Amino acid sequence: MKIIEVSDYKQMSERAAQHVIKKVRSSGCLTLGLATGGTPKGLYGELIEDHFTNGTSYKCVNTFNLDEYIGLTKEDPNSYYQYMCSNLFSHIDIPLSQTHIPSGMADDAAEECRRYENMIEEAGGIDLQILGIGENGHIGFNEPGTSFQSGTHIVNLTESTREANARYFDSLVEVPRQAITMGISSIMKSKEILLLVSGESKREAMQKLIENDVTENFPASILKKHPKVTIIADSDALA
Repeated sequence: MKIIEVSDYKQMSERAAQHVIKKVRSSGCLTLGLATGGTPKGLYGELIEDHFTNGTSYKCVNTFNLDEYIGLTKEDPNSYYQYMCSNLFSHIDIPLSQTHIPSGMADDAAEECRRYENMIEEAGGIDLQILGIGENGHIGFNEPGTSFQSGTHIVNLTESTREANARYFDSLVEVPRQAITMGISSIMKSKEILLLVSGESKREAMQKLIENDVTENFPASILKKHPKVTIIADSDALA
């Protein structure tokens, strides 16, 4: 793992954007794996600004999101579909037909998992996967105890993860209890991984990631086994 220390969240977002923009410009037809939540918002803002200022094009880019809540429609303001449209897709020139997010309203969620995993494979896999890390070490919605061999699957969200995401909802009661997420095996098949970490609340997770052994009790630890991981973390997270 390569660790790049930056001063704060803004600089983390800027460095991450530089990395993504360089890949998009050099590769052209690139497949990006995207994350949601608070961590990548700054990155997406930087990509939008660069698109308008420098004309970086996403017309040939395909994207696959890590996860989606089960039970939320695309129109729900708390769905990750709406998150991605609001924070990135609606502001750049990527065709929506080239963006992919699991359906939280599929009649057969298990079949939706199989369909999504097949779509990633048919696209040739993910060239660059953006990740954040949960305070309990989760990546995507892969909670502690998730098998390292898991493909895209249904997950029961832990209370700590629901509580962390409750700030986006009117109340904790409204936070879904299940989601569809890319599995750890799916993530590890990515050709390159970019992990973004910011804030004092992620300090303990970063310490465990760097110092502890690889274990399914701390899902992010598997990243030590990937041949090409870059971590961009701010001073608070690395303190």
